[in-house]
Amino acid sequence: MRLAATVLTFLLCAFCFPGSKARAGEAEARPQTSVSALQPFNPPRFELAAETAYLFGFIGNPNSYEIGAQFFTGRVRWGVNSDDDSVFRGYNQVYLTGMIEPIFRGPENHYFGISMGFRHVFVRPGWRLQPYASGGVGAGFIDSTDAFRNGQGQDFTFNILTQAGFDYLVNDHWKFNIGALYQHLSNGGQTDPNPSLNLLGPQIGATYSF
Repeated sequence: MRLAATVLTFLLCAFCFPGSKARAGEAEARPQTSVSALQPFNPPRFELAAETAYLFGFIGNPNSYEIGAQFFTGRVRWGVNSDDDSVFRGYNQVYLTGMIEPIFRGPENHYFGISMGFRHVFVRPGWRLQPYASGGVGAGFIDSTDAFRNGQGQDFTFNILTQAGFDYLVNDHWKFNIGALYQHLSNGGQTDPNPSLNLLGPQIGATYSF
């Protein structure tokens, strides 16, 4: 009886332990999506982003502008707030953006410019969804047209750019964002009239972090 019990115990161990090891091996081999920026808190130092927006003119200009905007941005981390109790837990960034904006509706045809500014990303412990807000100023050139069409007064134009939305972290390097963008174009009163432009619309993009 003791011999039978011993043999049975041996067979059970031989059956269970290799199976457990195989399952553990399978779990280790299974690819996992790691986001080290979540926990511990380690936001990226550098980012490259490409974003697309469709902007509509409103307030202050009689033309119903519609502009497609493409932004290429480099960002550098500048300050981290790791206090879990702070509403502003997250990190700051400085950025430089290049703009290519075909004008689909309006007197002009295109706008090219740059913008420099600051961005804050709000990070809650364990969240992949991260709200952000940014703002900056810059300058550029638009192919200005005759004044009677209420076009811009000259080619050289200043800009103000603000954005707000959400980043979604896919892994340690990639994230996607969706949000809203406001842009103001004006030559700062260098011509009279100076009709300026106020633009607002949705924006999506992708970011590579390193």
